[in-house]
Amino acid sequence: MIMQRRSRRAFLRAAAALGTLPIIAPAFGQQKRKLPARGEYLIRNAHVMTMESATGDIAGGDLHIRNGEIVAIGKGLKAAKASVIDGRGMIVLPGLIETHWHMWNTLLRSMSGDERKYGYFPTSAGIGRHFVPKDMYYGTRLAATEALNAGITTVHDWCHNPRTPEYAEENLRALRESGIRGRFSYGPARGIPVTETLNLADVQRLKGAWDQYSNEGLLTLGIAWRGVQYAVTSSDGKMEFKPIPEEVYRKEYDTARSLGIPISAHVNIGPKIDYGHVAALDKLGLLYKDLQLIHMISSTPEEVQMVAKSGASVSFSPYTELRIGFGLPNASQYLDAGVPVGLSVDTTTLSGDANMFAIMKAVQNVDNAVAYNEFKLTARRALEMGTLLGAKSLGLDDRIGSLAKGKRADLIMVNTRHPNLGVFTDPAHMIVEAAQPSNVELVMVDGRILKERGRLTAVDVKQVVAEADAANAAVRKRANWW
Repeated sequence: MIMQRRSRRAFLRAAAALGTLPIIAPAFGQQKRKLPARGEYLIRNAHVMTMESATGDIAGGDLHIRNGEIVAIGKGLKAAKASVIDGRGMIVLPGLIETHWHMWNTLLRSMSGDERKYGYFPTSAGIGRHFVPKDMYYGTRLAATEALNAGITTVHDWCHNPRTPEYAEENLRALRESGIRGRFSYGPARGIPVTETLNLADVQRLKGAWDQYSNEGLLTLGIAWRGVQYAVTSSDGKMEFKPIPEEVYRKEYDTARSLGIPISAHVNIGPKIDYGHVAALDKLGLLYKDLQLIHMISSTPEEVQMVAKSGASVSFSPYTELRIGFGLPNASQYLDAGVPVGLSVDTTTLSGDANMFAIMKAVQNVDNAVAYNEFKLTARRALEMGTLLGAKSLGLDDRIGSLAKGKRADLIMVNTRHPNLGVFTDPAHMIVEAAQPSNVELVMVDGRILKERGRLTAVDVKQVVAEADAANAAVRKRANWW
């Protein structure tokens, strides 16, 4: 089987080099499957983790869902017209929430190399310049497919390669077709100078026509802002942060605020490269409630309090922060200050995969290591970061992030009968410390079942993988990249 996979990959790449790629790949973007209809369901006899402090867990619990909404939760529920889903041996919990992901460069999975010229920044910028609009579609569709398979029902697509409006269109098309919930944050294309704004005219166009893109309210629009300083990569792969001219950062910021769309920025990325960024934003009066701050590795205690006072939120991506050498994420310092903290895939170019179970486990272990304390960050608190706190960091906690009457039905079922689980102990510890994407039996987004009996229902996985692999080979050929 391994040899067959390698042969196929080599064949696709050889074919791309010979210019025969269109013959091998299926017709570009011809995704024929439609999203399943919303139904009426009754999940019976599951261990229900509501993530609501007042309700807690319900052992042997039931969940009644109708037209995408949770209409009842408890025990012994009756719903004569509902399709019954057997929850025995299952943990039912809110769908996992991802809060910052450059989904387009999933097409470049695991391509951050072992020397500076092939590091993440030169790779994503160098190859990103050679993307065509359909590459955005293939990369984002692969990411969304992986997310749903792994139990992630909400993503924050921090899109920093929309080179023309067509690139953004293709990216959004992939999100809509997948049926996933998310925020699409429009950012600057890879490699544009810090003296240029992102395409604000296109942001305004999308905002004015958002009903055409929102997928019945599943998708929202934001801006991926560079803050007041931003990473620039030199030709030898060295990264440095350069100041953004005031007329540029102000125009981007003011446009987002005037349109009423949320802003997200990479800030205080690490002590050796980006620090004092929060203090600069605070001094300029740019911190505010709907601002999301990503990475936040090098913040001082004073800056933590600035964030808490402003009401802004934070997103950590422990695997990429560790892999790239930014430093050690410390979620507890923000949680202790009352700051909502979400978790992030960031980029599979660095992290390899989009496994929120592993991300929750990593953030707990790093926090406890930093504190020299086995009990500093509990498993349930880590799970909150992957669900309800993640929803708060995106301003969506009134709709998702927990299981409660009146909320939208975004949920997953985890099969505890698999060998890596097998015995039922503390469910929070099981989910954070032992669960894997392969344990996700069912995924529901807004009342639609997008994964059932361990298989995705609304996507042809073979087609998604084949087209992404072919697109990767083609863009590497154009970029003359190894």
